[in-house]
Amino acid sequence: MKRAFTLIEIMVVVAIVIVLVSLAVPSILRSRVVANEGAALGSLRVLNNACQSYHIDQGHYPDSLLDLANANPPYIDTELGKGKKQGYEFIYNSSDADHFTVQANPTHTGLLKGRYFFLDDSGTIRVNNDSPAGPNDQIVG
Repeated sequence: MKRAFTLIEIMVVVAIVIVLVSLAVPSILRSRVVANEGAALGSLRVLNNACQSYHIDQGHYPDSLLDLANANPPYIDTELGKGKKQGYEFIYNSSDADHFTVQANPTHTGLLKGRYFFLDDSGTIRVNNDSPAGPNDQIVG
């Protein structure tokens, strides 16, 4: 007598695998978003420290992120100096010698989209869940 799996047994195993995968995938995707958000916050803190150090050394804030990356020695790495890092785009603006802002916007959409962040020369990081953050949004805790 041959021993083999029946069609019903195979269908039950496939159904169990599908249920397990459908439970695991959203968690994996969400952990990637959380990791990207954490990296963006870390990059904003690095940018704040770099801008403050640049201001102390030069007497004014840099005109662009590339000024921070191209300094000798560099204040930030070249990847961040180009404005994109780990799923976020960093938009730097220096309105005058004593003020700057940075927006960190997620580059992904859908399930992989993270929150939006904002930093200014005060060093305060703000967050918005749905659209680019600004100076009136909630402070990151």
